[in-house]
Amino acid sequence: MTDSTAPDASQQPASQAPEASQQPASQGPDEETLALAHSLFDAARNGDTELLRSYLNAGAPATMTNYAGDSLLMLAAYHGHAETVQLILHHGGDANAANDRGQTPLAGAVFKGYADVARALIDAGADPDAGSPSARDAARMFARDDILELLG
Repeated sequence: MTDSTAPDASQQPASQAPEASQQPASQGPDEETLALAHSLFDAARNGDTELLRSYLNAGAPATMTNYAGDSLLMLAAYHGHAETVQLILHHGGDANAANDRGQTPLAGAVFKGYADVARALIDAGADPDAGSPSARDAARMFARDDILELLG
């Protein structure tokens, strides 16, 4: 399991990052949108539940992913923020959504040893056998016997 961060549009050379008013819609989000997305991924990663709550309540998608396919839920789970995980799940986060490497939020929580996060994900219907490696395989691999019991 690895941690990923959203790309930082401010690091692009000026010639590659036109002003929002000059950028055709087909080129993707503007710098302001990328900055917002970056702050939401950071909030998930850092467990800033209140910031995420305000944006999710305003309609930000709970299923958004970064360039590596890591969802807000994956980042919150991997970094051990059970309350943030519950918030994202409440707003429609997918407990079984794998990132681009086939890793699920539950497997990330198991890998890091976060039993409280694993419990929240299991309660939301996370499949312990989904992904590669699966949460069950990760629990066995890293001797997370307490979490293995949670997985059934």
